[in-house]
Amino acid sequence: MSSSFASTRFSFLDRSRTREGHDGPQALRDTVALAGTAEALGFHRFWVSEHHSVPGVAGSAPTVLAAAVAAATSTIRVGTGGVMLPNHQPFVVAEQFGVLASLFPGRIDMGLGRSVGFTDGIRRALGRDKEDADGFAGQLTELLGWMDGTQHAHPQVHARPAEGLRVPPYVLATGEGAAIAAAAGLPLVVGDLRGREKLIRAVEEYRAGFRPSTWAQEPYVIVAGTVAAAGTEEEARRLLVPEAWSMAYARTRGSFPPLAPAGRIDALTMTGKERVLFESGLRGHLAGTEEVVAAGLERAVEKTGADEVLVTTSTYDREALVDSLGRLARIAGLGQASAVAGVAEEQVVPRR
Repeated sequence: MSSSFASTRFSFLDRSRTREGHDGPQALRDTVALAGTAEALGFHRFWVSEHHSVPGVAGSAPTVLAAAVAAATSTIRVGTGGVMLPNHQPFVVAEQFGVLASLFPGRIDMGLGRSVGFTDGIRRALGRDKEDADGFAGQLTELLGWMDGTQHAHPQVHARPAEGLRVPPYVLATGEGAAIAAAAGLPLVVGDLRGREKLIRAVEEYRAGFRPSTWAQEPYVIVAGTVAAAGTEEEARRLLVPEAWSMAYARTRGSFPPLAPAGRIDALTMTGKERVLFESGLRGHLAGTEEVVAAGLERAVEKTGADEVLVTTSTYDREALVDSLGRLARIAGLGQASAVAGVAEEQVVPRR
């Protein structure tokens, strides 16, 4: 099964989702513990995300969380998926990654996104506005200049200890963002494992327009998406249920709730609109038995020519999540899959 992915790296992105009965601090501790599991299974990277003022997500400071993850692991690469550059001053971002790379040399990735806070209130709190996303290309150039010492706008200012450190940058984007990554000569992360035509065109245009840089000599594509592997199709579906309901709830009530147990959600009496949104949230992901997931991953890699797959899975049941990771490691042929697959939740998730 693993021979199909001999040249493909597999990594994991965790969004630090909160769960009913577990607060935000526990969600962050869960993320750190999950990184240890991913490392033991042989995953290449473990990335964390940035969300602001979202009730169901605890990960608001990705560089801080990345430091905790890196301190709790020893070999897996650690990074951000990503720092939303329009929310921050590039100089400060360079400093933060300089500290990370100094403390954990050779293990830090700088994943960068172009989204800005998604409500007016959040943007005001961040000191930003919606138009700041339009300046991403310039912000990216400035950030890289602080990192490699080539920025000239402030000749007496240096981003220490970042200047001169080689922290690999990655651009999280589709469409115009892919073109920015190509022009800057940076690796690209795109979020779609279904191989839709729009994604394939973006990847093709990225490769065609790629300009070698001091950061990367060749195009590099990471395809990201939700993956859930289990012993049966129904068990895999239940892994997706908590996130699907959370999204449906948010779109009908305007509040993004913590993840609830799948059994309680299945027992709910939903309105017609809720049901439509919930069922829609279950589609478009890669979920099923190991054979089904392997076939889906093979199609995605074949369609996109991806160099790497970045998996994310948000669910209530932590033991089932660890089991899914173990199955994915077996599918990918990762080195230590058999040693950790099937480990009980209490062995990998610290309790309060």
